[in-house]
Amino acid sequence: MNMADAYFTAERWGGLMFIVVGAVAIGVAAWTWRHGAFWRGAAVPLVLAALVQLGVGGSVWWRSPQDLARVQHIVANERVRLGLEEIPRMQVVINEFARNHWIEFALVIAGLLLVALAPRGTAWQGAGAALAVQAAVIIFLDGSAERRAAGYLSWLQSL
Repeated sequence: MNMADAYFTAERWGGLMFIVVGAVAIGVAAWTWRHGAFWRGAAVPLVLAALVQLGVGGSVWWRSPQDLARVQHIVANERVRLGLEEIPRMQVVINEFARNHWIEFALVIAGLLLVALAPRGTAWQGAGAALAVQAAVIIFLDGSAERRAAGYLSWLQSL
């Protein structure tokens, strides 16, 4: 298995992980909805973040096989396109990770501030807790994807 195979296979499984985390978050929101104001408040960011996770995960899951086929064709037949298309595409992806990290960290901080400053057991405190947890999970999953992307980009640049 070459690096492109490994990268897109791992990306596909990473997409599935986003889908699973999003589905679990929706399940938690639905299950806890009736358990008081804290949990009703938590449900909103859980579901909103889950919708993003389902969209991103689903997109990566479905797109990865086509991306792999495209890159395999380029590597085998049109290597000049690596420098014109795939390397610049991956540089944009990595730059987007850097931008997303700032947003994700800001969401964690906002969530923690809500937890600390909102009255105990309120919907606002629940929203803050869920926001902080969901953003932290996304940081972890994006961090894994970013490391894979950096390795893949290094491989592309070595060709």
